[in-house]
Amino acid sequence: MNTKVLVVDDEKTSRNLFEMIIKESERYRLSGAISSASDVVGYIKKNPTDLILMDIVMRDGSNGIRATQKVKLSYPNIKVIIVTNTADPKHIKLAREAGADSFWYKEVGEEPVLDLMDRTMAGEQIFPDTTPELLLGNAPTTSFTEREIDVMRELAGGLSNKEIGEKLSISEETVKGYIKTLLDKTGYSNRTELAINAVLYKVVVAE
Repeated sequence: MNTKVLVVDDEKTSRNLFEMIIKESERYRLSGAISSASDVVGYIKKNPTDLILMDIVMRDGSNGIRATQKVKLSYPNIKVIIVTNTADPKHIKLAREAGADSFWYKEVGEEPVLDLMDRTMAGEQIFPDTTPELLLGNAPTTSFTEREIDVMRELAGGLSNKEIGEKLSISEETVKGYIKTLLDKTGYSNRTELAINAVLYKVVVAE
């Protein structure tokens, strides 16, 4: 019996690509394709599903990692592969904690998605060791420290220097230092430009 796959992705291009890959495979059958993570649990209640390909960030504000946690609580036998084009390293850790079975970067995944699906259904858990290298301004994302990414993420969320410091348990002056370093690395002229482009180029996801 073919493995039934649900695609959860609000990007039409990648959703259509996953649908095509599944339909052309002899081992898998498309259970359905939806564009909001908030609809996942309701969908699988009514439609038998063995595997979910789950994006993280949806335009309606729903979150694939939170949806994964809900799926695993109610349907622990359903496999979930997180698929994303966002390079925020925090997501790998969060996906593991939510109970995801594997993690795959769209377009830059080194392993073909069908192979990843096969291995995941066989019981393997496959997570990348590193995030893909993207370019933010003049700087490759691999040049940022973990703390710089943390500051950038909070900056993108609209927090002030004081609020960032309180959330990360560092001083306001230290936050200013990190932002100056980020501006120097990227070549952006101000914090607003940095924050907008960090989200636009999917280096971080604003929380």
